[in-house]
Formats: sequence, C-alpha cells, structure tokens
Amino acid sequence: MSRIVVLGGGESGVGSAVLAKVKGFDVFLSDMGNISDDYKAMLEKWEIPFEQGGHSEALILNADEVIKSPGIPSTAPMVRKIEESGINVISEIEFAGRYDSAKKVCITGSNGKTTTTSLIFHLLQQAGLNVGLGGNIGKSYAYQVATESHDIYVLELSSFQLDNVYDFKADIAIITNITPDHLDRYGHNMENYVKAKFRITRNMSSDDCFIFCSDDEITINHLNQIVVKAQKLPFTQKGEVEQGAFVKNDRMIVRYKDQECDMYLQELALGGRHNIYNSMAAAIAAKAMDIDNAAIREGLATFQAVEHRLEKVLSIKDVLYINDSKATNVDAAWYALECQTRPVVWIVGGTDKGNDYSSLRPLAQEKVKAIICMGLDNRKIHDSFGDIVSEMHDVTSAQDAVQLASRLASSGDVVLLSPCCASFDLFKNYEDRGRQFKEAVRNL
Repeated sequence: MSRIVVLGGGESGVGSAVLAKVKGFDVFLSDMGNISDDYKAMLEKWEIPFEQGGHSEALILNADEVIKSPGIPSTAPMVRKIEESGINVISEIEFAGRYDSAKKVCITGSNGKTTTTSLIFHLLQQAGLNVGLGGNIGKSYAYQVATESHDIYVLELSSFQLDNVYDFKADIAIITNITPDHLDRYGHNMENYVKAKFRITRNMSSDDCFIFCSDDEITINHLNQIVVKAQKLPFTQKGEVEQGAFVKNDRMIVRYKDQECDMYLQELALGGRHNIYNSMAAAIAAKAMDIDNAAIREGLATFQAVEHRLEKVLSIKDVLYINDSKATNVDAAWYALECQTRPVVWIVGGTDKGNDYSSLRPLAQEKVKAIICMGLDNRKIHDSFGDIVSEMHDVTSAQDAVQLASRLASSGDVVLLSPCCASFDLFKNYEDRGRQFKEAVRNL
C-alpha cells in the first residue's frame, strides 16, 4: 500500500487526506501548528492518523508522495528535507485532478479571481448544471472529489496552489490580471510570480479555452514569450476583439465562435470598472460552456456580491461602511478607492508583502480624508501617505478602527476597510478580519 503524507491540517490538507483515504492509501497528516477542532473531528471520523504542534521526520520521510498545503512555503525546513529525500511533493489540486474526470473551469489572477469564480459558478448553477465550487473558495476540491459527484468544477486557484501542479489540466483557464503580490514568497522576483500564475495553462490543448485581460500589460508580455495551445479569448475595455469580450456604447459584448451576447453595463449586478472585467471573463466562460444568452444576462444581473469584497455592511447616520477585507494587495485597494464617489475614511494596514503604495497616492489625495492604520507595523503607510492625508491614526483591533472611523466620518462619507495587506499580524485570515469589522459596525 502506497503511503501519502499530507502537510497542513486546514481545508486543503484535510480534504486531501480524506481523498487519499477513500482511494486506499496509507495516510498520515502532520501540522506544525494546532489543528482546529472541526478538522480534527473530520480526521477522526475518517480514521486518519495525524499529529499537530510539530513534524515527526520518521513518520513523514517514509512517504511515497507528500501533498503540501498551499500556505506552506517550499523553503520550510520540512519541505526541504522531503525534497532532499527524493520524495515527490504535489498540491491538493494536482492530487484531486488525478481522480476527477469532470470539466474544470479554473480561475487565477492577482485581483478579481474570487468574484469571477463566484460569478461563473452562479451562471452555471442558474443554467441548471451539476457544478461544484472549490479551490481557494468554498469546500476543498479534493474533499468534493472524494465525497460528491459533479459534472463541472469551478476552481479559484492561487499561485500557491498552482506551484505544485504538474499534470493537472484546466478545460477553461482564466487569468484575471497580474500585479505585484506575494513577492515575499517568490524571492521578491516578479517573474517567478508571473510564471506561477501561468502554470494554470499547463497541459492545455487546442480544444481548450484561455481567457485573459488584454489590457493587462504583465499578462500580455508573458503571453508573448510562451506557447499556450488553447484558444485565446481576450477581454478588454480598450477596443474591439473578434473573439472574446469588449465594451462599446455602454454595452458589454461577448463573441464566441459564431455567437454574440450583449448586455447594457447598467444591468450588471456589480458596479465599478474592475467588475466589468470580471463580468466579461465570466460571460466568455459561460459562452464557452454553451450557456444561452438569456441565462447569461439573468445571471450577471442577479449575482450577489462576494463577502469581504466591496461588501456594503450598513449605513449609519448616512455613513456607509464597506468591508473590502479581501483586498490584500495594492491593486485591489486601488480598485476599491477608484470606485468611491464620496469622501473616504480608509482603514488600511496589516502584514506588508513588499507593497509599493505609490500608485495609490493620487487616489488617496483625491478621495481620502483620514487614514486609520490597523496593523502592528504602520511605518510604511505613514511614510507613503503622511504628506498628503492630514489625519492618520494607529489602532490594533477592528473594534478600535470602527469606533474611531465613526468619530472621524461625517454624513455622506464612506468608511472603507480595504487593507492592502495580509491579515496575519492581528487576525487569523482576511475572513476573520472582515467579520470582526462587520461585527464592530453592527455594534456601533
């Protein structure tokens, strides 16, 4: 019996362990930290042995293959020892793909991937298809392959999840855009990060579709240097394309093969220039999946915004509170600020990932009346905006940030949580940060 060892006891790792168990492997899971009670209960239910609070080399280095959770960097000492021992290291996505014959629509990008993934899932579900949602969103892809049966999977894939993908193949691959992010994980080398994103196109054939933003310079530059065999379907707001999607006369127009679908921009459920891009990418994918025009229009008009992404929480004394906790990089925060039409009290900060804030300075000067830095080390934010935003404060909790924001904001203002940074200095993850923000708003 082959032995599979899983590193990491979160959603991805536990899902991988369950799939390995179902497929008859000798399975062991190891986590350097503590495993949550819910995941421990799942491992016990499936009779999967595990350890937490450290790695036992003797129980790991006898593996035939190791499945590494995406949050663990390749530089981790245990991962290095595994690779030095000649043991193959793969991702959950690679492992689950071996046992899944469903059609796969896979989405990556620095920004917009969660919204685009959720939009596509909504469109396919509304059309009555048997579709699963997974990857970096929802339930583990591996767990669904182990316990459910879907004809199609819509998978949001981070660069970390793509790092250890080798034979996995997407039928439809989407790159929403690429901007500097997670550079601390990629040796502060942008090219390494770009290559990680483009792993989503591995193994694609001429029968498959690659959907991308032709307005994104980084994407186009890399695409011009490599061979992608799939049919290329660009989306753009800067002109027309023969195949793909574009904007003309306040309408979004989608062309796929000999079909065309159009829709007025004002009918889209999601506002803002960035969401036009997301809607175009989703609509192209839906056309490639043979969804009819009426269903696409209805789906794009009825979609509900993703939690933690420009999520309107409450309006209190004519001050609107917006939760954009998922904005963990500069580009995401740029979109969040760009679409605001009211004066902004901006809550920003967290674990810096090598951010360059210069592109945000014009927007901050134009729209931001006060900045609340919510992080343990806010020096870089003060250095970047201190000369253009007159009022800046430091806090170390969502509750303090919201209470201070309520005092700084006037009627007609927006309080925007768009952190621009990772959450791990003060919170478990961006979801925890967003939920604490929303709870604090409700308690005002």
